[in-house]
Amino acid sequence: MAQSPPIALTIAGSDSSGGAGIQADLKTFSALGVYGASVITALTAQNTRGVKAIHPVPADFIAAQIEAVASDLAVAAIKIGMTGTADAITAIAQGVGSLGSVPVILDPVMVAESGAALLDTGAEQALREKLVPLATLITPNLHEAARLLDQSVARSEDAMRDQARQLYEAGARAVLVKGGHGRGAEAVDIFYDGEEFTRLAAKRVATANAHGTGCTLSSAIAAFMARGEPLGGAVEHAKAYLTAALAHADELDVGSGAGPVHHFHGVWGDEGEESGGA
Repeated sequence: MAQSPPIALTIAGSDSSGGAGIQADLKTFSALGVYGASVITALTAQNTRGVKAIHPVPADFIAAQIEAVASDLAVAAIKIGMTGTADAITAIAQGVGSLGSVPVILDPVMVAESGAALLDTGAEQALREKLVPLATLITPNLHEAARLLDQSVARSEDAMRDQARQLYEAGARAVLVKGGHGRGAEAVDIFYDGEEFTRLAAKRVATANAHGTGCTLSSAIAAFMARGEPLGGAVEHAKAYLTAALAHADELDVGSGAGPVHHFHGVWGDEGEESGGA
C-alpha cells in the first residue's frame, strides 16, 4: 500500500558543501521520517572553510516555486531559513501567507558562521515586519536575537529570557533563543510562548564539526510539527536530535574546515549498516 508521509517544506538557501541550508534541512526531514520539499532562495558557493559567493534567486521565481509546491503537495509544516533580499522576503510572506494555518518555523539567518553577510540592505527590516509576525516560532541565536533588537548580545540566561520576551512583544508568536554560541558546560536555549519560559539544556559537545546547527534545529522542529507534535514537544525533541547529531559529528570526516553535524547518526551504522532510530 502506498504511504502518505507527512510533508515539510524548507524555504532557504542552498549550501554547495551540503552541511547547512536546503541540504541540511532535507537531510533532517528524511532522518526524522518526513518527506521534504524545497524552495531555493539563493545559491551559495561554499565549503567547510567558508562562503565564497552568493547568487540570489529572483523573487518572482521564489514565488513560482512556492506556488508549484503548495498547489500539489499537502504541506504540514514550513521552515524558513536564508531569505537574502527584501523582495524575496515579500514573495515568501505572500506565498506562505496564502497557505493558511500551516506551522511556520523561522530561522532568521543574517550572517554566516564565517562572518559573511547573508541579508541584503533593507532586508533585515523586511524580515522583522513581514516574516517574524507570520511565524509560529522564531529561532534566533544569541547574535541574531541581539541584532533583531538592536541590543548587545545576551551574556546570561536572564538576559536571554529578557530578549525572548522583547521579541515576543515585538510581534513574534513564540521565541526560541539559542545559546549554542555561548559558553559553559551546558548549551542552554530559552523557549518562550508568551505565557512561560522553558529552559532547554544539554551538555555542550566539544566538536569543530558544528556547521549547520541552526538549520538542523529549525528544520527538526518543523519535521516534528509536520508529524503532529505540539510546538513545545517539537522544540524539545528537536533539541535532543541536534544534540545527538553533534555528539556523533566527529564520526564524519568531511572537508578540511568546520564539518557538518551527523544528520543520519540514527540511521548509518558501521560500514553503512542501519543502527536503529534517531
